Amino acid sequence: MSIGLLSNIFTLFGGLGMFLYGMTVMSDGMQKAAGSKMSGFIDMVTKNRFMAVLLGAGITALIQSSSATTVMVVGFVNAGVLNLSQSVGIIMGANIGTTITAWMVSLTQVSSDMLAILKPEFFAPVLIGFGAFRMLLGKKGTDDLGGTICMGVGLIFIGLQFMGKAIEPYADSPMFATAFLLFGRNPVLGILAGAIITGIIQSSAASVSILQTLALAGAVPRASGFYITLGQNIGTCVTAMISSTGTSRTAKRAACIHLLFNVTGAVIFGVVIFAASLFQPAFFSSNLTPVEISIFHTIFNVSCTLILFPFGDALVKMSDILVRKEKVQDTGISTQEELAEHEEQRMLRHLDDRMLESPAIAISATRTEVVNLGRIVSTNIAEACESMAKPDDARIQEVYGREKLIDRMTHLLTNYLIRINQLSLSDAQKLDTTVMMNIITDVERIGDYAENISEKAEYMRKNGITFSDVGQKDLRKISLKAQESMNTALNAYEDNDLDRAILADRLEDQVDEMERSMRKSHMERLANGECNTSAGVVFLDVISYLERVSDHGNNVAGYVVDRYNTKKKTSA
Repeated sequence: MSIGLLSNIFTLFGGLGMFLYGMTVMSDGMQKAAGSKMSGFIDMVTKNRFMAVLLGAGITALIQSSSATTVMVVGFVNAGVLNLSQSVGIIMGANIGTTITAWMVSLTQVSSDMLAILKPEFFAPVLIGFGAFRMLLGKKGTDDLGGTICMGVGLIFIGLQFMGKAIEPYADSPMFATAFLLFGRNPVLGILAGAIITGIIQSSAASVSILQTLALAGAVPRASGFYITLGQNIGTCVTAMISSTGTSRTAKRAACIHLLFNVTGAVIFGVVIFAASLFQPAFFSSNLTPVEISIFHTIFNVSCTLILFPFGDALVKMSDILVRKEKVQDTGISTQEELAEHEEQRMLRHLDDRMLESPAIAISATRTEVVNLGRIVSTNIAEACESMAKPDDARIQEVYGREKLIDRMTHLLTNYLIRINQLSLSDAQKLDTTVMMNIITDVERIGDYAENISEKAEYMRKNGITFSDVGQKDLRKISLKAQESMNTALNAYEDNDLDRAILADRLEDQVDEMERSMRKSHMERLANGECNTSAGVVFLDVISYLERVSDHGNNVAGYVVDRYNTKKKTSA
């Protein structure tokens, strides 16, 4: 092997690496720039399938990967966030969004002196330099999304330039000529070649870019290039198919719909191109340009969406036939342990690993589960307080069982947030994850107090201890106020409602005042012999627990106020 050949292989490998890394950097920057809006996009698909197509195209244009978009769709379906009908539109839109990369690569063909500034070799170094200086000299501890995006775009074009220079000497190689001639004559081989290469690289954008680099060197006939492009769309399904392993049958059907959509489109266009090449052999045997690949890529994906859009429900039904049905198991829940197991499995589906492809959406899903944890804890507090008013062993055991579920959910949420923190996050997203960690701690502590209250109820039942009428009324009063304080804080966090957060703070003050007043009154009753000592100790412990419940609830409301103040300072 000559030094020249080895140098070109290294250059090609390095160029591909820069291209892929540049796409990752640019994708991270664009996702951070989109921020929390990414999570809000999911609500759009509930309206109609057309909005889902736009969403799929938009997300793919942001993250520069139709494979990643489809993997997220599989995760959404597995988590129950989307149904199959909604997922069809996003899958169709993902194929349209991925055409952006091909058009970016087409800039390499610009030749006019007046338009020379559009050539990557002209502006790519400037973008990298500009991005690097902004990132290095910018304010410490803050994200410079503009610099990150510029760096990513610059690396993409420099990588393409490297690949182009490495391939250029071999444009007239008999090996390329023979291979592409064979692909042009045999559509099946051309489509298979595109599918296999894309499946190996795990990126249709990268494989299309390689094809465009070859086309720029004048090495790709039209028919071969068209067939390979069709195959590349099929090859991009490999990632989603692998991702669906171990998921629910519905999620597997989402991956199957992606494959059906792309295979159907490839077959339709493959037949049309083969028939047209019989009548216009000269046109289809001439060399393809990068711009023509972009045009064909766009026409193909848009046309497939227009043709198959009315048949979205048919694709859903077809996936039902192709994906084997699972054995139906009895899902009856009869014990608290079974309920905990069921809830744990539901959370695991909702916090799907595939959603980590988009930190904003993963954070949104986690936020929903944090609120759900709060609701379960709120139920446990209510049941624990009820067990104090009417000691009942069955209710007390339910509180204990629910506390075990709360501990499991806390563990799962904490681990998932740790994984999110390891992703590339914006400053705002880092703050969101920190706040959720704190809220989980507060909510879990409230759950512990519910268990403590039930333990006191169990102690009273076993020892035949009862409160006086005044004690029962006071306990009822402060328990309802503490629950109101906690639920108001939880609602404030769920809806990001500043007014409710302020109200929760006032309710917490009222609970504090009630606890002080009741403690003083109860001490007087003890001194006057109006209630026994054992009941008095329990009463004082329980109102102390309830006061701490409202304290932790107020902490949750405080995060909402802090977030509002932070935004106010940022916008000032």
